Amino acid sequence: MKAKVEKVLERIRPALQADGGDVELVEVTKDGIVKVRLRGACAGCPMSQMTLKMGIERMIKQEIPGVKEVIAV
Repeated sequence: MKAKVEKVLERIRPALQADGGDVELVEVTKDGIVKVRLRGACAGCPMSQMTLKMGIERMIKQEIPGVKEVIAV
């Protein structure tokens, strides 16, 4: 599952990098929790939770049915 998540993040990454940010995959747990670290401009952005839930989490869940949640660590 980790490779599938990384593939989805590769498609999301250019949009984040265009705004000076990035996302790093930290861990995918056995129970379907994806842990990511927002970097660069995304780390301190007030809209980062919206980006995480409405952007990153939505796309990952769409592509990978076993994912329950995406959280920032």
